[in-house]
Amino acid sequence: MSISGQNLSIVIVTLKSEKVIDDCIKSINRDVSIIVVEHSNNHSFKKRLEHSYKNLKCILSKSNLGMGTGNNIGIKAAETEYVLILNPDVILEKNAIEELLLASSKLSNFTILAPLEKNFANYGMFGGRIVNKNLDDAPFKVDFVDGFAMLLNKKQLKEKAYFDENFFMYLENTDLCKRIFNNEGSIFVVPKSIVNHLAAKAVDKKFADEVEFSRNWHWIWSKFYFNKKHFGFFKAFYEGAPRYFLSMIKFIFYLLINNKKKKKIYFNRVSGFYNALLGRSSWYRPNLND
Repeated sequence: MSISGQNLSIVIVTLKSEKVIDDCIKSINRDVSIIVVEHSNNHSFKKRLEHSYKNLKCILSKSNLGMGTGNNIGIKAAETEYVLILNPDVILEKNAIEELLLASSKLSNFTILAPLEKNFANYGMFGGRIVNKNLDDAPFKVDFVDGFAMLLNKKQLKEKAYFDENFFMYLENTDLCKRIFNNEGSIFVVPKSIVNHLAAKAVDKKFADEVEFSRNWHWIWSKFYFNKKHFGFFKAFYEGAPRYFLSMIKFIFYLLINNKKKKKIYFNRVSGFYNALLGRSSWYRPNLND
């Protein structure tokens, strides 16, 4: 069965995204249902969006639950067979959705379809294998795609948990793709479907430092957790330990010269690895209070 506007929903997870969300929504076809999962209890944000866009429903999660959990909330709320996950700082180029629909009609079996990011490769192969692109702009198969724009075929997903909610941010999409890869599912990039990802613009820039601190903590934690989950504890430790010790040295250096921002960044890298090493949850949260 191919995709149509009637069996497709779009899920967008937001947090302090008021300055970018409208450009994202306005680039989406008006006949496609949109579910926004807002990681707060911001009723005025919900009311504004639902008043402005008749094809949109906003769910308030009440607290910052992370990308994977937010996506799962939206996917489970969607009554359609297909769900397109978008970050709020993604803008669809003209005909991006139509090209995904067209590709779905030509592919007999797929688990994920992804548009092409116009400025950089948003896909790859596990183990550094070569991507075999088609020369005629036809969809080509890959092992994983970035999570800011990925269309899920819910019936093809053998694990109904969708995203692993142990990830707060980073690698939850790669983990999903790895599980699909392990289950012999198919992931395709559709080169005629183009998006523009603004990258790191989803949260208001006035929170830039807090977001940076959070990214450094969670990237290290998520990398360790991902490797441990799929390849074992020793690989996770082997790959993460050099960065851990280097971050410790840099933390001490910036502590001595009293560079507060750099000190916090490297402390968070150390903390992220240490907590992952001990098997603790991804507990760190940025302070995004106004």
